[in-house]
Amino acid sequence: MTDAVTRAAALLKDHRLSIDRLDAILVYTLGERFKHTQAVGKLKAEHDLPPSDPAREAQQIARLEALANEADLDPEFAKKFLNFIIAEVIQHHKQHQS
Repeated sequence: MTDAVTRAAALLKDHRLSIDRLDAILVYTLGERFKHTQAVGKLKAEHDLPPSDPAREAQQIARLEALANEADLDPEFAKKFLNFIIAEVIQHHKQHQS
């Protein structure tokens, strides 16, 4: 291998190690988030509250879009990501009400 290829391979390895650590952080963060949303779902079921809160969801989407802009992340991607999470949370909440 040439020096340039060797350096590129080392940089690639470092980037991948960072990506792997960040993926682990994302998974553990989502796990923690879902622990809380499960507790919210149980609380809503116990008090006969609706599984969905459209006003809160809209607030969260707007907040996440602003954060995405600050973080130099595509806000449409952030919005899709949060909508995916919200849909999953609502399904969990509906299960608690059954």
